[in-house]
Amino acid sequence: MVSPVLVWHRRDLRVHDNKALHAACQQGDWILPVFVLDPDILARPDTAPARVSYMLDALRQLQLSYAQLGGSLVVRQGDPVQVLPRLAQQVGATAVHWNQDVEPYALRRDQAVMESLAQQGIPGHSHQDMLLHDVDQVKTQAGAVYSVFTPFWRNWSTLAKAAPLPKPARIQTPELDSLPLPSLSDLGLSCDQILEPAGEQAALDRLDQFCQGSGIWDYAEQRNTPAVAGTSGLSPHLRWGTLGIRQVWRATFLAAAKIRSDEETNSLTTWRQELCWREFYKYVLFHWPHLETNCYRQAFDALVWDNKPDQFQAWCEGQTGYPLVDAAMRQLNQTGWMHNRCRMVVASFLTKDLLIDWRWGERYFMQKLVDGDLAANNGGWQWSASVGTDAKPMRIFNPSTQAVKFDPEGDYIRRYVPELGGADTPALLDVSDSKSGLRALRERRRCGYPDPIVDHKQQQHLFKQRYQTCR
Repeated sequence: MVSPVLVWHRRDLRVHDNKALHAACQQGDWILPVFVLDPDILARPDTAPARVSYMLDALRQLQLSYAQLGGSLVVRQGDPVQVLPRLAQQVGATAVHWNQDVEPYALRRDQAVMESLAQQGIPGHSHQDMLLHDVDQVKTQAGAVYSVFTPFWRNWSTLAKAAPLPKPARIQTPELDSLPLPSLSDLGLSCDQILEPAGEQAALDRLDQFCQGSGIWDYAEQRNTPAVAGTSGLSPHLRWGTLGIRQVWRATFLAAAKIRSDEETNSLTTWRQELCWREFYKYVLFHWPHLETNCYRQAFDALVWDNKPDQFQAWCEGQTGYPLVDAAMRQLNQTGWMHNRCRMVVASFLTKDLLIDWRWGERYFMQKLVDGDLAANNGGWQWSASVGTDAKPMRIFNPSTQAVKFDPEGDYIRRYVPELGGADTPALLDVSDSKSGLRALRERRRCGYPDPIVDHKQQQHLFKQRYQTCR
């Protein structure tokens, strides 16, 4: 019997630009790719059915990718700490390779797998593949860890970036029984959200469309406009690793060679900064793992929240009486995704208008988002609540001002709040106690839309008072 090298897939559901797979192919002729359905993760209350559905679709595409290379993907279910070493011993594996995940649970799990393999004399190899730079690589001149994005970006952007790795030309996989991929209902889950196509080919197509079309050049101008497709749409692919980050960076490098104006330079740099934000939040979570449950600025763990269940429910359902907030929440509930500008708006509204603990919103997002990622979601919520890493933490978004600035014609609001489809535009934008605001309120009432559940001015004043007591 041949002795294969195992490749343990988790958040790297692709065969291109995959460091663990590449290393395994350098080590042996026989490769056994495996994915373990972890019941601990699947049973978590913050596991989104949409995210699991997307993962299953991506796994089906990964099976096809391996079949095209002459191999196959083996599926197992159970605790990876037990399943991986048992499988490695069963097939006489010479080594097990995987790509590192920097989330606290993943680090603990991987260390346990590494130790269990070592007890059997089987080498385990963890590769840094999720990020362009290792979490220990970007430091200040004094060797300290960054806690603010801008200096992190300045350093990170000067570092050389590795080129993407080629996919194998062909692999051989030993014959081995595999569990069939379950359906979502097999896992006791259901999803009625309309999701974008998953899998690495869909990811590569999306990257090409964005970087070879006008998207990357219009990004700086359009990224904050939720009514248009002004973002790359790559976040679910980066969440599940159906697209390699080195491949993404190479696409920006190739695009840079075509720049024709300062505006295009600015747009490309802006998108690269967004890629860096992704790395920054993972970096921060790795170095301060208490962020999983607590504020980075620990004095704000004492911040007093109202946490009114009825108001939280109204926020979840998109029934707050603030059209932009409600449109965004309904987009999330219907599609499993929300525009990034709107994520900031609804997070600010939950924490600073409703005075509800940011962890409530963070958890709800993770229950719905197809691109839900602990580090990015946690970092975004702490930033919005002004309790995270930021040199200038106090920002309160006015939902009306945000609507006027980023959805001035009300196109996004009308798309997701259909009861306001026939209302005039001012009624969609003006939630205030001015004369025009009162006219807008009457118009919204005529459409059967709820009144605002709180007064923005009063609530922001109250939040500031409570915030100051913790500083």
